[in-house]
Amino acid sequence: MAMNKKAKNDFGLIGVLMGGASSEREISLKSGHAVYNAIKSSRLDTIAIDIKTENVRENISLIKSKKIDCAFIALHGRFGEDGQIQAILETLKIAYSGSGVKASRLAMDKIASLRIFERSGLKIPAYEVVRKNTNWKIREELGLPFVVKPATHGSSIGFSIIDKKEDLEKAVNFANSFDKRVIVQEYIKGRELTVGILDEEVLPIIEIIPKKTFFDYEAKYKEGMTDYIIPAQLPKKAAGKIQEVALSAHKLLGCYGCSRVDIILSEGNIPYILEINTIPGFTSTSLLPKAAKAAGIDFNALCLKLIRLAYEKK
Repeated sequence: MAMNKKAKNDFGLIGVLMGGASSEREISLKSGHAVYNAIKSSRLDTIAIDIKTENVRENISLIKSKKIDCAFIALHGRFGEDGQIQAILETLKIAYSGSGVKASRLAMDKIASLRIFERSGLKIPAYEVVRKNTNWKIREELGLPFVVKPATHGSSIGFSIIDKKEDLEKAVNFANSFDKRVIVQEYIKGRELTVGILDEEVLPIIEIIPKKTFFDYEAKYKEGMTDYIIPAQLPKKAAGKIQEVALSAHKLLGCYGCSRVDIILSEGNIPYILEINTIPGFTSTSLLPKAAKAAGIDFNALCLKLIRLAYEKK
């Protein structure tokens, strides 16, 4: 039977992998429980699997013991989005949602992905890399304000925007508490947009308007802290260009199933890629589900779609 025609009761046992040991554990648990409830309500056999360690042998043993046929990965951050859990699932020959090992690793490493985008002609903000316990100096032409963030974390963890040079060292040290490598990036003034990709199709563009100074952890996950315009009110030509750039980024890294590309549209209407997420959030405030809903795909259907794609990939 072709996998895209797979009947609901042929999906086998779906394990929703959630939690993890990274700084994004809390939001991963929220995503995981939302996905678990959606799959359960679709009358599929499913179990929740809380990943509590990054120990490879322990996780292999845990996942093997559950005897699942497919894994829906709702792990954010390290050991979820960086290809490590994907490698374990491939070793166990278990189908899993989302991108493969290489694409996951590249997308999680903001430095690696930015270099790929830049080499391919996509616009990115100018940046420098600061390594922990080294002497560093930011070149003058980068200009204030600075965006400072860890190289391999999401959900705005360790993130700062500073407009005074004397605050830079403190911001770098804060980001260094999460990662040995830190990105110091030019601040692009403009409209904050995000573009979801589902099965190589571009979803409606979302404009993000936080009620705080910037789109930080609280603005992302606390109800009422941010306004979302779906679809973003953009001229047709500009919207087409933004969607083209997002899909190019998705394909350049070899992403599969779904992703979410974060973009700043400058005051000159130039789209700058900030980063790409291979395992976007799946909470009530998360952006990929919002974009899918605007395209007529409800949350349950979105989860089932990603499970089908997992089987197709395998």
